[in-house]
Amino acid sequence: MKRVGNLWNRIVSADNLILAAQRASRGKRMKSAALTFNSRLGDALITLRHELISGRYLPGRYTTFEVCDPKTRYISAAPFRDRVVHHAVYNIIGPIFESTFIHDTYANRCGFGTHKALRRFTSFLRQSTYVLQCDISKYFPSIDHEILKQKLRKKIKCRETLRLIDLIINKSNLQEPVNRYFPHDDLFSPFERRRGLPLGNLTSQFFANLFLSELDHFVKEDLRVRKYLRYVDDFALFSDDLDFLRDCAEKIKDFLELERLLLHPRKTRIVNTDGGASFVGFTIFSDRIRIRSENVRRARQRFHRLEKKYEAGIVDEKHVRQSLMSWIGHARHADSFRLRESMFGQLSFSRGGTKNGHDP
Repeated sequence: MKRVGNLWNRIVSADNLILAAQRASRGKRMKSAALTFNSRLGDALITLRHELISGRYLPGRYTTFEVCDPKTRYISAAPFRDRVVHHAVYNIIGPIFESTFIHDTYANRCGFGTHKALRRFTSFLRQSTYVLQCDISKYFPSIDHEILKQKLRKKIKCRETLRLIDLIINKSNLQEPVNRYFPHDDLFSPFERRRGLPLGNLTSQFFANLFLSELDHFVKEDLRVRKYLRYVDDFALFSDDLDFLRDCAEKIKDFLELERLLLHPRKTRIVNTDGGASFVGFTIFSDRIRIRSENVRRARQRFHRLEKKYEAGIVDEKHVRQSLMSWIGHARHADSFRLRESMFGQLSFSRGGTKNGHDP
């Protein structure tokens, strides 16, 4: 694989940092951190650029908060200026690695995403008798820093760029402990290796996708699986041959152990496609697509909270419309007309506690 150098000047260029600030601000322009940074944008970017060039740049501390979606996850928010740096790095190295990805990996790629992955999964399912569905146990907390750095060095040779990338990885905040032993480990190996990337970072999402790229090529080129796709750490192999998929599962398990990763024991299974299969929040059958019941339940709860916030004047009509239209756009990827009719028929947004049946 040809390694790429001379990236540093592109990363720290004024044009790239301006673009990075714009992209970091998307959807966050009214957040206090973004407002503060952008209120003095010129000076902030000049200072940041000087710190990067001189080697004095240091990432700040993460803010961590808990979400339940449906299981508990810990999201880590980097300071806004660090998010600008993440975008600046990704703007330059992202396209370099894009050319190494297989077609059917769908996370953190422009023009891809969950709905395109859903369409591909549906197509494969309707052509196949069986599907091997795999999920990696505690994926983000398990990503090994040294292995990740080695993967990045297979494509990048620019010393300054690698130094900044290493700094971003090294300054990742501590994740939940995942102490596992793998073949050839000694007693102290799990405690000597630093692991874990924070959920919420652009760079973390990109690195997580990159980390499993070699698995994609192994499945496609070594195992010769024709129908395969992956979304972050959820991936699926389709075939009419049950024994072939069983053999693939064992070989994938062995491959991932070399990456110091384990398949999730409950979420990794082979199922007959006649009974349907779940993927990216949907349940896909041969003749229809349904939104998973737990996702519907969470949507109902979210809309109920939205009603309360609108009634109290916490959110405005524009925010309500955007929230509802976003979910409608998502739900339309399933056979959900009756569901949408039922859910929105129950909603009533009003101010001041008087329900008048008016929808924003």
